[in-house]
Amino acid sequence: MRVIREFPFADRIKASLFSWNGKYILKLECGSLEQTYKIAETELSGPDEVFEFCSDPAFVRSVAQVFDDMEAAWPPSD
Repeated sequence: MRVIREFPFADRIKASLFSWNGKYILKLECGSLEQTYKIAETELSGPDEVFEFCSDPAFVRSVAQVFDDMEAAWPPSD
């Protein structure tokens, strides 16, 4: 797996973009939580298109909401 770039994504979220096996792998981390998106390299013109997608405010809000939901769900309560 080859690291293309690590970059700040949002307030508390770190992003890393990898290239592996014909896919771009976008890994988003917030503390001990992680979201991963796999995109076929053939679907994009290059890694810059991934960075452009990451700057879309709707995507940023969606990722932050998923992390909020993950934090609320863990640890599970009885």
